[in-house]
Amino acid sequence: MADTIQFPGAVEWSGENPGISLKEKPDGPFTALASFFRVVLSPYGAGHALVLLQSPGEARPPKERPNLVLSDNTKLARWLVSDFVAHFGAMRGQAGLAAAKYVKLDRVTASGDPRKKYSETVKAGKLTITLTWSGLGEPFCFAFPPENSATGRHYMPSLFVPCADASIAVNGRKLKGKPVPRDIAGRTISTAMLAFSETWIKV
Repeated sequence: MADTIQFPGAVEWSGENPGISLKEKPDGPFTALASFFRVVLSPYGAGHALVLLQSPGEARPPKERPNLVLSDNTKLARWLVSDFVAHFGAMRGQAGLAAAKYVKLDRVTASGDPRKKYSETVKAGKLTITLTWSGLGEPFCFAFPPENSATGRHYMPSLFVPCADASIAVNGRKLKGKPVPRDIAGRTISTAMLAFSETWIKV
């Protein structure tokens, strides 16, 4: 019988965490960042959260480009932001994250095919945000050891689907920028990807 792969430590949360990070130039600053969560298990229960930075580097962004955290479970969302999102590479140190406004979301809808084109749509009052991933590639599984994870404290087994293009639309208005190339787990993908079956195990 094959050896069993086991991860020592405590499971903190499990679910989905697709993201989109946009730039106008590969060596330029991020123009927009989105990290979506569909959590099925955590110390704060299940729930959804969308961290959307339309003005990543601005603690006081223009009124038309606010930085938001939309969620149907505020305690969960605040924990995800403080303990996880704040450590993600693109989000780390962004002034817009620390000053983001928390908003209650009304509905979340997934649509499309994760092997071709996929979307998550979040509605909160008069606000509709649609994240779309397209040009999807071959799914692959990997597990980061703690020293290579975003937090430096977790194993992170996950399934990623790379994508060639992605967009963030707010009430039908597409935010500026495109995904740019990045390397992860020995593969060159982009700064937008689908992340399913993701589990964070604290050591």
